[in-house]
Amino acid sequence: MNTYVTGNTVRLLREMRKLTQAELAEAIGVSSKTVSKWETGKGLPDISLLQPLAQTLGISVIELMNGEHITNRNVSANMLRCKFYVCPICGNILHSMGSAVVSCCGVTLPPLEAEEPDESHRITVEAVEDEHFLTIHHPMTKDHHISFAAFVTTDRIQTVKFYPEGNAETRLQLRGMGQLYWYCNRHGPFRRRFPL
Repeated sequence: MNTYVTGNTVRLLREMRKLTQAELAEAIGVSSKTVSKWETGKGLPDISLLQPLAQTLGISVIELMNGEHITNRNVSANMLRCKFYVCPICGNILHSMGSAVVSCCGVTLPPLEAEEPDESHRITVEAVEDEHFLTIHHPMTKDHHISFAAFVTTDRIQTVKFYPEGNAETRLQLRGMGQLYWYCNRHGPFRRRFPL
């Protein structure tokens, strides 16, 4: 990931928008020579120009600084395509309904890649009345714990936050087909289809 806008990023995005250097320069109030310097790596845009530059190039400031244009192809908003993100600094849990650039505490977060659970991260699901009781068999110490669990279907998401020294147990309404997710602060995310 780039920590600041690169000349190659400016050039590629400008060309995607079919703008000349002069047209881009006029739109943001600089000279075409300035844009040329950015694109050849002989200068960088001032921080005050990032918002108008991003707007003119049709992307967000985060995408501009990341050097990657994100297109969310999940236009039908199918929740089963949602992505989870966890901030390594504050522990925030975020999700999007498709591809996105997500940032927290000044860090651009990658989407979590969930795996099938191993024996040390197994989950049991037991029907109780009109809900299901989930138990994640895992230590819950301050250094090693399950941070959250979620159940995702095509039209909704239920998320439960867990805390160290508590129990990784909860009741959820597991209705229909979906995916169960849970996140270990050391080993990352796991998932299981429900019902099996």
